[in-house]
Amino acid sequence: MDRGSLDKKFSFKKKNVEENEESRKKRTVLRTNLLFLSAFVLFALIITRLAVLQFVQSEELKGQQQSVNTKNVPLAPSRGTIYDSTGTVKLAYSTSVQSLYVTLSKDYSKRTEKDRKPGEKLLPELNAFAAKLAAKLNELGRTEGEQLNAEEIKKRLDPDYNQYRGFTPRLVKSDLSREEIAYFLEHRTEFPGVEVVEESVRHYDPDRVAVQTIGYMYKFKGARTNRPKYKELYEANSEVLKPAQVYSESETVGYDGLELQYQDELRGKNGYKTVEVNPRSMPEGIESITPPEKGHHLYSTINKEIQQKTEQAIMDQLRSLHTHAVSGELHQDATTGFAVAMEVETGNVVAMASMPDYDSNVWKSGSTSPSVYDEIQHKMGNGTIKSVPSGKAGPHPESSVILGSTIKPLTVLIGLKENLFSPGQTYQDTGSAYYGKNRSSRVGNSSGHVYGSLTPSRAIEVSSNTFMVDMIGKPLYAKYGSNAGMHQGIDVWDKYMKEFGLGVPTEVDLPGEWAGRLEYTSKHESALTRLVQASFGQQGKYTAMQLAQYTTVLATKGKRMQPHLVSKIVDDQGNLVREFKPKVLNEVAFSDTYWNTVIRGMATDVKAFNGFPYDYARKTGTSQQVVGRTVKDNGVFIAFAPRQNPKLAVAVIIPEGGFGATSAGPVARKIFDAYDEVYGLDGNPKKPLVAK
Repeated sequence: MDRGSLDKKFSFKKKNVEENEESRKKRTVLRTNLLFLSAFVLFALIITRLAVLQFVQSEELKGQQQSVNTKNVPLAPSRGTIYDSTGTVKLAYSTSVQSLYVTLSKDYSKRTEKDRKPGEKLLPELNAFAAKLAAKLNELGRTEGEQLNAEEIKKRLDPDYNQYRGFTPRLVKSDLSREEIAYFLEHRTEFPGVEVVEESVRHYDPDRVAVQTIGYMYKFKGARTNRPKYKELYEANSEVLKPAQVYSESETVGYDGLELQYQDELRGKNGYKTVEVNPRSMPEGIESITPPEKGHHLYSTINKEIQQKTEQAIMDQLRSLHTHAVSGELHQDATTGFAVAMEVETGNVVAMASMPDYDSNVWKSGSTSPSVYDEIQHKMGNGTIKSVPSGKAGPHPESSVILGSTIKPLTVLIGLKENLFSPGQTYQDTGSAYYGKNRSSRVGNSSGHVYGSLTPSRAIEVSSNTFMVDMIGKPLYAKYGSNAGMHQGIDVWDKYMKEFGLGVPTEVDLPGEWAGRLEYTSKHESALTRLVQASFGQQGKYTAMQLAQYTTVLATKGKRMQPHLVSKIVDDQGNLVREFKPKVLNEVAFSDTYWNTVIRGMATDVKAFNGFPYDYARKTGTSQQVVGRTVKDNGVFIAFAPRQNPKLAVAVIIPEGGFGATSAGPVARKIFDAYDEVYGLDGNPKKPLVAK
């Protein structure tokens, strides 16, 4: 090969080498840049994560780290008191007792058998401890107190964690005697894990004052399955983040009435012990103790004296209906009665009785025996705000009943507002009103009365059914047509009912209020039939509380006052936490002429009010309903007094009591008299002052 060819070949190889070197350098630079970029991204991620851990999740992680080594054991707070309106009578209160708790120092559960050392037998040790504890408790305890044996104590110690975790103290005995307290405080070393703890027991006025309104207590473990409030609390329990709000399974909580409604205020806040635990969750020492905060106190609007006289009036009247014939008839099936007394200007409920009642102290431990429950279960429901059964065998009306003629003041107001007639217009009452196809259906007056010429006011006073049918029910149907298959007259009627508090919750501060049964909305009958029947009080069932609120709307000429049972809440030092002011839920606008027309007609003669020193507005009602195959007469009565400057509105229902004037009216009279004694219907109490 000549030199020229060699030079060319060498140049070509040199060029290739140079190109490869250049390519290698580029690849090296690229790899280096990628490496630095990756390192930068990784470093940035680490810095970001550290920032999140430091500034966002630090508290949570601290709590999680702490929870591995420590647990918070709740210390129950002392529950607040519920006073009556005077602030001197305790309707519900707590007293301190000393209780014996045991915290297990070893794991005695069956699941650890395989982990035990050869020859290690913990169960005999537990048996010996339980026997020793039982013997000492029975030796020192009160002779009338419970006697505990070793098996019962071992069950309460729950060695298999069916109820408690390892570090949780177990309740062995409540309400220790002085001798028991002194002995176990002095001999702690002989009983490892034993503690004497101060707790509170709930008590209720032994005179049984408004027991369904006040409510009762129940164990949290059972309450969380039946009350949404406690179910939510149970699911949200977090001993790490909110130990002061954690509920223990054995804690007693408000289960009904004011006890439930104001649970958060009455309960206070937990204290808690922060306990060091080992990997088996067994305690190894106490790190710190945070004391509990006492609950707040409620001042109820219920006046004990008026309440007791209301309850007694109902029971006396029921006995009278059983033994004294009215219009030649006894009313043996009248066994329940319900009444509400509500101040017109404030909405304060001074009395609400659901009778018969029971002694709510049977619940002071948070439970009661099956035999006691069977005896009281039909007396526990608050029939003034709920529809509760009478508790008798067979078909009988509940506590919410058809209103009967007590609806007629509102019926006339609707007729006036809808321009169906004028205040001075007259109607010829023939004793019958006909409606339907070919006038095939008939409505008559009570006892077949024929009243002749009636004005709207007089129609209310004599309680003319035919006036309500011919002047309001039928004309309202004729005035409004159907819209999309629904008759507008039904909607108009429904609107007025709800504006007066009938068919909607009254918003009283109690749980579980019933809104009523609006039978006029049912499509089983024609719209005409429903409006006709509703006009004289046969198409809706309501509670005594709804009737009382409706009566205050009449008394105030249009203001629907919110009824309430608590006037104020104070802390344990007496400082005001919250005060409840009168609240108007809605107002209905009618001319004074219309109001005066209706209120003037609320003048039915009621024998029980003979000699009553005030002019008062009232309306009796005898609602008839078919229960089973029998027509039942329910006594209903509403009134407010005085007529010109109303102070108190009262509603009374006596299921199966017969005419409202003779069954419910006498109860209402005694309620007004009781209020006049304590507060004065004219602002001047009639009760003599007791010399100090």
